[in-house]
Amino acid sequence: MNRLGSERSPYLRHAADQPIDWYPWSDEAFQRAADEDKPVFLSSGAVWCHWCHVMAKECFYNEEIAGMLNRDFICIKLDRDERPDIDRRYQQAVVAIAAAGGWPLSVFLMPDKRPFFGGTYFPPDDSHGRPGFKKVLAALLDFFKTKRAEADEYTQRLLEHLRQEGPAAGELSPAMADRAAESILAAFDSANGGFGQFPKFPMPGAIEFLTSRYSRTHDESSANVIRRTLSAMARGGFHDQLQGGFHRYSVDEAWFVPHFEKMADDNAWLLRNYVSAYSLFGDAYYKEVAEGIVRFSREVLSAPEGGFYASQDADVTPDDEGGYFTWTDEDLRRVLDEDEYRVLFLHYFSPRGRMHHDDKKHVLCIAKEPEEIAEMTGLEASRVQELISSARKKLLAERSGRVAPYLDTTIYTSLNGLFITAYMKAYKALGDDSIREFGLASLDRILKEHVADGRLYHCSNIPALLDDYVFLIEALLAAYEATADRKHLSRAEEFMETCIEKFWDSSSGGFFDAEEKLLDITLKQVEDIPHPSANAVAVVCLLELQRALGNDRYLRHAEDSLKAFAARVPEMGLHAGYYFRALDLYFQLNG
Repeated sequence: MNRLGSERSPYLRHAADQPIDWYPWSDEAFQRAADEDKPVFLSSGAVWCHWCHVMAKECFYNEEIAGMLNRDFICIKLDRDERPDIDRRYQQAVVAIAAAGGWPLSVFLMPDKRPFFGGTYFPPDDSHGRPGFKKVLAALLDFFKTKRAEADEYTQRLLEHLRQEGPAAGELSPAMADRAAESILAAFDSANGGFGQFPKFPMPGAIEFLTSRYSRTHDESSANVIRRTLSAMARGGFHDQLQGGFHRYSVDEAWFVPHFEKMADDNAWLLRNYVSAYSLFGDAYYKEVAEGIVRFSREVLSAPEGGFYASQDADVTPDDEGGYFTWTDEDLRRVLDEDEYRVLFLHYFSPRGRMHHDDKKHVLCIAKEPEEIAEMTGLEASRVQELISSARKKLLAERSGRVAPYLDTTIYTSLNGLFITAYMKAYKALGDDSIREFGLASLDRILKEHVADGRLYHCSNIPALLDDYVFLIEALLAAYEATADRKHLSRAEEFMETCIEKFWDSSSGGFFDAEEKLLDITLKQVEDIPHPSANAVAVVCLLELQRALGNDRYLRHAEDSLKAFAARVPEMGLHAGYYFRALDLYFQLNG
C-alpha cells in the first residue's frame, strides 16, 4: 500500500494497491526529490480513462518497472479532474515536447517541478512504433544524471516558450462572427455530420453559435449543419441507444463506435444543443434525445437528493473496451423473442458498429429506420415500433444486470454548474417541472457544501478555479431566468465580483484560469476543448449581468475580454465557436 489509499480522489485510490511508491501532488514529494537529487515521474489521468487503465495494468503493476521507478524516481499520481490547473500546464509542456497530449499524461520533471520530457501512453516494451516504458525510464535517468546542464538548459527554453504571451488585443467587428460562421460551415462533414475527420468530437460551442445565428437570420445552410450533425450523432453508437446520454467521442468519422466514457460536461452541453434545436425546429426526435440525456443523468450521473456526478468509466476492465455497452448476435437471440430479434437486429446492427478488438461485438446504432424495416418485413410500421420498444426494454434490463463501469461520484462545482444551466434550459424547452426542481436542488447543494468562509471550492478542500466560478455564475443566471427569484441574480453578481477580483487580467483583459502560478505559467484560454471555455462563457455572463443590473462596468469587462482574444480567434474558427456566440451577443446588445 502506498500513500494514495486515504486520498479523496477515486482515481488516486484506485492506484493505492500498485507496487509503486506513489505520492499525491505535494510539497513533500518534491522536497524528497530535491533531497535525494532524483527526477520526478508525474502520471496524470482520470478514473474514466481507458488508456490510463491499460498503462496501469501493463506498467504500474509490472514488478520490474515498479522497481525502476521506486529506485530511481520520485513518483506522483495526479487526478486531472481534481487538479485541472496542474494538468493543463503539463499538457502544454508535453504538447510542446511531443506534439501531442492526452491521458494518461506521463511527464518527467526536475526536482523543482520543471518538465524535461513527456508523452502519453507508453507500453512496457517497444510496440506498434511506441518506445517501451522500460527503455524510456533508463534513457531519461541517464540523461538526468549525465547531462544535467543540457537538461537544465532545455527545461529553461521550454518554460520560456510556455510563458510567451499570446497576440496583442485586437478590435471587434460583426464581420468577425460572419467569417467564423463561414469557416465553421466549411469544416462541416456533409457525408457524416459533425466537423473534420476521426476521431470526431461533438463541438457544442460551434453548434450553439450556429443555433443562435439561425434564430436571427434563418440561414438554411446553418440549419442544415445543425440538423445533420445532431441527427447523425443521435443515430450513432456515440449515443447510448438504450439508456440515453452520450459517450465522450467517436473513434470513426460517422459516429458509429465511441470511446465509451460518459462525461458530465459533454452531456450537459449536448443537452443544451438538443433542447435549443428542439425549440427552433420543433423536431420531436431532438426532444426524445434531450429527454434521454435527462433520464441518464438522473438515473446514473446524479445523487437522488441533488448534485451531478463527474463521469462513468469507459470500461469494467481494460481488457474489454466497451464491454458493458456492446452486444453479440448471440446476446440478442438469448434475450429477445423471435419477432423482437428480427426487428432489432435490422434496426441496431450495422457492420460499421463492430468493435475493432472483437468483431462479434457491436455497438448499437440506428442502421435502419422503422419504416424501412416495415417495408423489408411486411410488418405494420406501428408493430415494428412496438417490437423495438419492447426489445429495448429487455436489452436495458439485461445490461443493468451486468457489472457496470465505475461511477465517479465526486461533486465538482464546475461540472454541476454546467448541468444545472442545461437543466434550466431543458425545463424551459420541455416544460417538465421536475427538471427545474432537480436543477435547483443541485444548485442549493453546491452553495451549501462548496462555499465556506466566503470561499468557493472546486471540490472538498481544493480552491475553486475560473471554471468553477464562471459555470456557477451561469447556473445562477439560468436559475434566475427559470424562477424570477432575484436571490439567484444577487448571488451571480456576488460571485462575479469575486471572480473579477481573483482572475481578471487587468493589463490585457480576459480571465486567468487559476490564482496559483505554477512554474510561473499563466493560462488565459478561449478555445473550445471541445466544450466551451470559461472565458467565452464569462463574456456571456457579463453581458447578461449588465442587461439585468444596468452595470456598465460588466459591459466594459465583456468588451475587454472579447478584445483580448480578438487577434487569435480567427485562426481557431471551429475551435472558438462559443467565443463567436459571445461576440454575436455583444453586437446584438450593442449594435
